[in-house]
Amino acid sequence: MSGLRTARPGALVVPLFAGLGFVFLLVPVAYTVLFSFNDAGKTNLVWRGFTLDAWRNPCGAPQVCEALGNSLRVGLLATLVATTLGTMLAIALVRARFRGRSAVNLLVFLPMATPEVVLGAALVAQLLSLRVPLGFGTVVAAHVLFCISFVVVAVKARVASLDPALEEAAADLYASPWQAFWKVTFPLLLPGIGAAALLAFSLSFDDFIVTNFTSGGFVTFPKFVYVSATRGIPPQANVISSAMFAIALVLVVGTQVTQAARRRAAR
Repeated sequence: MSGLRTARPGALVVPLFAGLGFVFLLVPVAYTVLFSFNDAGKTNLVWRGFTLDAWRNPCGAPQVCEALGNSLRVGLLATLVATTLGTMLAIALVRARFRGRSAVNLLVFLPMATPEVVLGAALVAQLLSLRVPLGFGTVVAAHVLFCISFVVVAVKARVASLDPALEEAAADLYASPWQAFWKVTFPLLLPGIGAAALLAFSLSFDDFIVTNFTSGGFVTFPKFVYVSATRGIPPQANVISSAMFAIALVLVVGTQVTQAARRRAAR
């Protein structure tokens, strides 16, 4: 009994800190959701009363839906390009043997390790020296640059876990290399590619620092929120943020439930 009493305070430490961590993470989310129902008026800094007006008209604030549309267009295009190039690069790094492979591996990780301020400043200096006008195209190019690294890391781990014997079996059944890739390799890589694409879209949609350097007058949703923060983020922006959080939560929970069901079916 004395040993049990001695161990009990230590056993409470992990749940306590885990609970504090969850509170720290979820309080800003709860604030965002709460103030999406605020009867804000001209500012949204203090609670003035409950209303559904912002949810009925999420585009009521000037430029909020335009900024959201810009972020969605940038995120989707950057995700498509980064996922395609990153997947090909990941397969080459795992399966191919070529000179400079170690150097390419190192270069892939550099955008992940480089502070965003440094990356954004370097990009805008290069763009200005080349006299490239800042806008939608430069933002997409910048997002592709830092998203590729995360795609490569995610897909590379999936490629490394594949059994080469599966492709060899397809070749024994007279499948061409192209057929073996599309019929065997690609379906097995698809979960990793999907996860990498979701990660790339999330990073692109959420980015502010690199976007602020390379966008010029082009306004994305994070830039809109940053500019609006001085007078209180409009409740319409909180509505959009809450909806994005709900969508992400549904995707994560749905993925976990699906994977758990597949594991039970496999057993």
